[in-house]
Amino acid sequence: MNLIQIPEAEAFILHWGEMGSHWGVNRSVSQVHALLYLSDRPLHAEEICDTLGLARSNVSTALKELQSYAIVRRQHVAGDRRDHFVAEADLWEMLMRIVVERKKREIDPTLLVLADLSAQLEGRTDVPVHVRERIQKMHDFMGNLAGWFDDVRRLPKGTLVALMKLGSKVARFIPTRNQSGS
Repeated sequence: MNLIQIPEAEAFILHWGEMGSHWGVNRSVSQVHALLYLSDRPLHAEEICDTLGLARSNVSTALKELQSYAIVRRQHVAGDRRDHFVAEADLWEMLMRIVVERKKREIDPTLLVLADLSAQLEGRTDVPVHVRERIQKMHDFMGNLAGWFDDVRRLPKGTLVALMKLGSKVARFIPTRNQSGS
């Protein structure tokens, strides 16, 4: 059955495309991902084009992008020479792969720039102190955040699920001082 014929599936695919554009991901990429996620079997590019009404070039680009995030993979189907694709169905695995890739593409380069800027500003007296301090604070903050993420992503999935379910209640296990968070 064509998933687009199911109103709720169509709504999910359209909404996922809409949300993707809010997250900085091309709408077509997000729609292809949503379709593959909902599919119970591998789909080839022509099926994706026909189902979503997208141009072949858009689907090819979307599949390459999704594969670069490792949330869609190529799968061989016996008796068919075409490439077929399936989406990662484990939501935790999908989330971790997306966050790891976004960190690699967005946070890590920013950390390098901030480290370089901090080093360039060190000891400079011709730059206002607040500029040096704020760039250094941003570098420290993002470095701590990246380190925290690297630590957390190594936790077993069961531990991550338990932490998520605890929500803010996890704070009662952490000794704190009244801090401004900066």
